[in-house]
Amino acid sequence: MTPTILTALIVIALYLLWKLDFVATLLTLKNLKPGLPEEFADVWDEEKYAKAQAYERAGAKFSIVSSVVSLSLLLAFWFAGGFGWLDDWARSFGGNYLVTGLIFIGGLFLLNLLVQLPFDIYHTFVLEEKFGFNKTTPATFISDQIKGLVLAALLGIPFLALILWLFHSVPHAWVYAWVVTTVLSLLLTFLAPALILPLFNKFTPMEDGELKTEIYKMAEKCDFPLTEISIMDGSKRSAKANAFFTGFGKTKKIALYDTLVEKQTTPELVGVLAHEIGHFKKKHIVQRIVLSIVQTAIIFFLLGLVTNPNSDFARTLFTAFKVDEISLHVGLVIFFILFKPVSRLISIGMSLLSRKHEFEADHYAAMVQETPTHLMSALKKLSAENLSNLTPHPLEVFLHHSHPPVLERLKALKASA
Repeated sequence: MTPTILTALIVIALYLLWKLDFVATLLTLKNLKPGLPEEFADVWDEEKYAKAQAYERAGAKFSIVSSVVSLSLLLAFWFAGGFGWLDDWARSFGGNYLVTGLIFIGGLFLLNLLVQLPFDIYHTFVLEEKFGFNKTTPATFISDQIKGLVLAALLGIPFLALILWLFHSVPHAWVYAWVVTTVLSLLLTFLAPALILPLFNKFTPMEDGELKTEIYKMAEKCDFPLTEISIMDGSKRSAKANAFFTGFGKTKKIALYDTLVEKQTTPELVGVLAHEIGHFKKKHIVQRIVLSIVQTAIIFFLLGLVTNPNSDFARTLFTAFKVDEISLHVGLVIFFILFKPVSRLISIGMSLLSRKHEFEADHYAAMVQETPTHLMSALKKLSAENLSNLTPHPLEVFLHHSHPPVLERLKALKASA
């Protein structure tokens, strides 16, 4: 295969991925229904429903524009010889392969950050502001960006240096890289709630009262080892609501957004948390971790093949990207561009599994509460407060949604009664 043919195939694949998302977005907009579904009449009203549809249209336009710009800039950078130029620039500092690799990938990271920053600003301070969701101040936004950069440097640079060293120095490096990545991912999952999340949000222990008592009753009923309930100041950034739990083994912690507590009744909140407990009891988290570990192994194995300096395919690939010398740091970037179609297939499969898990967790919550009513009411309120699209097109759901449409969840819950 010649570099020209390989270039054409990659561009076609990237275009088809964009086109698929574009078609799904258009179908979802076409699928917007003028009348409010009767299942939501007790929580929604016509004004809020119209606002939700306007929010969906605005979000779709933003998504289309940002994806067009991102793809166009990627292709322009590629065809202008940007990867080769950046590699030459990184090598001009005269450092070893570690220094050169870190400069190259760090440069790309900063370029991507500069491209994405205007979109992040627009999304936060224009789109979300227009529909009443944004609570982020400019000071908080800037602080988040700085903290994110510092964390990326503190965690990313040592990790990337280790991966570069492994592939440069150790036989069967992909195995060791896989093990290191898996251990680090599990470690971050465990440490993030205690060390990272508090850098961005304030977590306050829930005060004694009816809600705390009922949550602990539910945890005891489900044999769920709950050790802590916190209220997170989600309203610091957004009016949207959510809840999540963290921890391993016998140290489970639940965090509720303050925006969620303000809008839901005690039975509804207990229903939401029973749903989260359902994920734990059904071992959904373990399943996702195992699948993620397997996916990481596949990625590193393929990465080793793509960056093999003795491979004819690697030489053709680097030529197609206008890079003279085969190296791991450039190969990492090229690989993840190549991997996009495979990644999309994997994400579709993971989303399919996730939607299945959501139905199972819903069913578990209805079972332990001995009624689906409370969770149904909570889901309808959440959909109204978050201006959710009640009628997404099946293709959009198939491609992107980790949760089933609310209407499908309500029907499934009603059928379980």
